[in-house]
Amino acid sequence: MASEFAETTLATLLAFANGRSSPERVDGLPYPVYGSNGIIGYASEANADAGTIIIGRVGSYCGSLYLSNRRCWVTDNAIRGSALKDNDARFLFYLLSTLNLNNWRGGSGQPLLNQEILGQIPAAVPLPDEQRAIAGVLGTLDDKIKQNRRTAQALERLARAIFRAWFVDFEPVTAKAAGAASFPSMPQEVFDALPTRFVDSDLGPVPEGWEVGTLKDVLHERNERVSPSDETLRLPYVPIDCITAKRITLDAWKDGSEAKSSLIRFVPGDVLFGAMRPYFHKVCLAPFEGTTRTTCFVLTPRAENDMPFALMLASERSTIEYATNHSVGSTIPYAKWDNSLSEMSAVIPLKRFRAAFAAVVGDQFAYSQQLVGESRKLAEMRDYLLPRLLSGSVRVEVVNG
Repeated sequence: MASEFAETTLATLLAFANGRSSPERVDGLPYPVYGSNGIIGYASEANADAGTIIIGRVGSYCGSLYLSNRRCWVTDNAIRGSALKDNDARFLFYLLSTLNLNNWRGGSGQPLLNQEILGQIPAAVPLPDEQRAIAGVLGTLDDKIKQNRRTAQALERLARAIFRAWFVDFEPVTAKAAGAASFPSMPQEVFDALPTRFVDSDLGPVPEGWEVGTLKDVLHERNERVSPSDETLRLPYVPIDCITAKRITLDAWKDGSEAKSSLIRFVPGDVLFGAMRPYFHKVCLAPFEGTTRTTCFVLTPRAENDMPFALMLASERSTIEYATNHSVGSTIPYAKWDNSLSEMSAVIPLKRFRAAFAAVVGDQFAYSQQLVGESRKLAEMRDYLLPRLLSGSVRVEVVNG
């Protein structure tokens, strides 16, 4: 049981050191740069080894945790922790996640953690062999979740490349006009139906027969309000922090009853779009039924089978830039859907071409959604096991040799 774990403090398990000011950051460099809110860029040099635990030191991310599996740079907004002796770094990362580090913060104004505070925090740990066994169980679940995320990201990049080729750069039409008989990724019957010339429009040259419309021709707003006190709805509440640039993360979902104000319901296939700065880039597909706040637009494709095209259009750089440039409010700029974002001009391909795009990328979207569901179950299993394994109420078999 837990009493069999050795009572100690974090100072005996980890060596702590403050990070340093960030070097120049450029995409494509080898070493991730960690601030208090995770990776903020990449640098040509590192100040921490693989297996370093990064702990948010100040501000709203005080006590945040990250584990780097490769050499990295840790900035002065964070503290780096390195496992001492034979202790297992991954186990210690999971251990720290159970200690509510934010509750140990000091500072009369700005929240603050320092090395002295961290070192004095009590903890109970098993021997290193059992540490590694526990980390192996939890790490296997997390590794699969990460692999699912990488696969989903690769599928999204492929769908994005096809979308841009077909509907932004009009490559198949250009190729056909130049005499090509086919185009990679496009079914032959779809290619045969393409026009061979462009016509002028307010957005520049577009394929003949295609229209210049607006975003509201493709999407409309779902504004189905749900009260947090409604006992008949047991839907997960997804705050804006749980939405990344492309997907809903598996962290920190809440029960809808915890929300402070009315929520908006979404269903699978809806598009969630961050509605205020700095969240306009947060655009993703809803993989399950849930609720969110008014910090998001919940948008629904107007036409059946239009979801892939609608999602790609809503998450295009030009759409995000439009939302940014047309936001209102001086304190926290926000976007409006009606008579603002919905009026953004866009090239609207004929329905047959949008349907063809959905057919080409539909399996990719379906598999991505399947991966989200699988990862959700894995995360639930991890979150169930984590406190039990770290407290010693559930033990794992240690196999030596």
